[in-house]
Amino acid sequence: MADSTPEQSSTPPLPRAFLDFLEENGIDPSIYVKGDTIPRYIRLKPGCENLVPGIEAELACELERVDWLPGFYAVPPQIKIASSEAYKSGKIYGMDAASGAAVLALDVSEGDHVLDLCAAPGAKLCMLSDLLGNSGSLTGVDVSRDRLAACRTMLLKYTLGDRCRLFIADGTSFSLLPLRPSMNVKSCVINGDGVASTFGEWTSKRSYKDRKNASKLKNSIGSQLALATSEPELFFYGKNSGVVGLQRTELFSVADNAEASNLGYDKVLVDAECTHDGSIKHIQKFEHWGWKTLDHRVLDAKRTNSLMHLQLQLLTNGFKLLKAGGTLVYSTCSLTFAQNEDVVERFLIKNHSAELQGVDAAKNWPCRSGRIPHTLRFDPNTSQTSGLFVAKFIKVAT
Repeated sequence: MADSTPEQSSTPPLPRAFLDFLEENGIDPSIYVKGDTIPRYIRLKPGCENLVPGIEAELACELERVDWLPGFYAVPPQIKIASSEAYKSGKIYGMDAASGAAVLALDVSEGDHVLDLCAAPGAKLCMLSDLLGNSGSLTGVDVSRDRLAACRTMLLKYTLGDRCRLFIADGTSFSLLPLRPSMNVKSCVINGDGVASTFGEWTSKRSYKDRKNASKLKNSIGSQLALATSEPELFFYGKNSGVVGLQRTELFSVADNAEASNLGYDKVLVDAECTHDGSIKHIQKFEHWGWKTLDHRVLDAKRTNSLMHLQLQLLTNGFKLLKAGGTLVYSTCSLTFAQNEDVVERFLIKNHSAELQGVDAAKNWPCRSGRIPHTLRFDPNTSQTSGLFVAKFIKVAT
């Protein structure tokens, strides 16, 4: 007798407005059925490979090695890692494989000075730090104090903050270069006592004046405008980040285009804010949050237009801070052309020193080409990951 159980629908119970959004953007709605079948991915902290059997025993499942992405493993989607000792003790990270691919596309080398322009919540930042090891430097920027606090927590948990500095700043206007030995800053700052202000080792305890100023900025109506027009706030720095012993103006010296071309970052990651429509698990959360909130977070045309403008600004500023010959990766977890290929095309028209580059490692990745040659797209059907767009640029010397 045939099984009378009805087949799973290829179209999930999504609201009509979202289905219209998907149709307008050429996105297959059936991918949202796969949220409960896509594996959960974890990244093993380098040096912990011998702990795999113990982690498998604790999680009560097999860690299936992701052959195309070093250090990554797949576990069944229902496995929760947050309460595990392996996670609490900083042996494993929760990170989608597509996000790991975006970081790997940067091809970080020993000694590189790396900028993560949209650093929160910190999984990519930690992977970048692991790739750098005990060399180079890492700068993380985010506009949100709370989200950057999560980054700092992750860096401290995984003991990765030694060569890192974090700034609360608007990524569209951030203009501080990496701290290179060859940099020459002529001015210094004198405090009220006539003594040069220098940075000591970082401590979580801030002075009353610093706490008061931060609280004022956070609570002010124009706080976002203030961020766009004020000096970045140094939120955290490691002992070997180059900050200790510096005078204030040595750290906050603003770069011009010529300086950035010579002394800018070797690698820049711009994982831009987007509508998150490619994050299947994120979209599923609206079932609990309420589908009405989806309207203004994803479907609102004004918000989408505003995001496209923001994405182009972030990409443009990240590229400005890149040294000649350096590499930038632009990524979003949106599946729309508007937030990906369209942004890339607009950027290339205005930046003649930018060239799209292929990702050599992608020959072995389960992804497909984007609408523009050399761009990449991950999605649940093709990759068994969340959706992600990746574009890699090189800055040609002019």
